Amino acid sequence: MIKSRAMRTLRALPLFVLLTGLPGMGAEHTPPRVQPATTFAAVEVHDNEKVAIAAEPYDTKEKASLFRVDYPAHGVIPIRLIVTNDGDKPISLRDARILFITAAGDKIQAAEPEDVERLMTRKEREGGKIPLPGGLPSIHTKPKASNKEIEQDFDQFEYQALVVEPHTTQAGFLWYDVSDLDHPLRGAKLHLHKLRNADGQELFYFEIPFDNYLKSKSTQMN
Repeated sequence: MIKSRAMRTLRALPLFVLLTGLPGMGAEHTPPRVQPATTFAAVEVHDNEKVAIAAEPYDTKEKASLFRVDYPAHGVIPIRLIVTNDGDKPISLRDARILFITAAGDKIQAAEPEDVERLMTRKEREGGKIPLPGGLPSIHTKPKASNKEIEQDFDQFEYQALVVEPHTTQAGFLWYDVSDLDHPLRGAKLHLHKLRNADGQELFYFEIPFDNYLKSKSTQMN
C-alpha cells in the first residue's frame, strides 16, 4: 500500500499545489516538470486500460542534487514514479503495492524517512563505508544528513496522488534501500499492483524493468 504522507497527515491538497506552492521552496530543490509517462525509458503502457506508468531512478550524484541529501551515496535510490491516465475515468492508487524487485527476486518496500535515518546512523556507526549503487568503490562519508533534511525531502518530493484524474499525469518520488546490492538496478524491476479503476476493479499489474533505463543511460553517455 502507498503509505502516502498525504494520507498519514490528512492532507488533501492536489499534487500540483504541493509541488509548486510550498513556502520557502528554493530553486535548487524544485521538483522536475511533470511529463507523460511515455516520455521515459523505463515505462509500461496498458493500451486497453489507457494507463502508462514510468519509473525514473535518481541514481547519480548529479541527479540526486535535486534533494537536500545525497541518497545514492548512502545506498538509497530515489525513484520517480510517473503515472499517466489517458482514460475517461479516474484510477486509484490508494491500495497500490509498489515494490522494488531485485534481479534475485527479493522484494523491497519503499522506505519511510525513519528507515533512511536508521540506515545512515548504522552506516556511520559501522565506519561510514557505504557502497554506491552500480558497483562503484565504497567511499568514506562524513555525517552530513540531518533528520530534518530527510523529512523535508519526503514532505516535498514524495509521491502523494492517491487518485489520478482522467487525462492527467501525476508524479513523485519513492525511496528504496538498496545498500546491500552491488548493482541494484541491473535486472531489477518496479512492480505495481492493486491499482483500481473508478468501478473498483483491479487493473492488470505493472512491471517496469530498470534495464530499459540503464540502456537509455548508456546511450546518452556514448
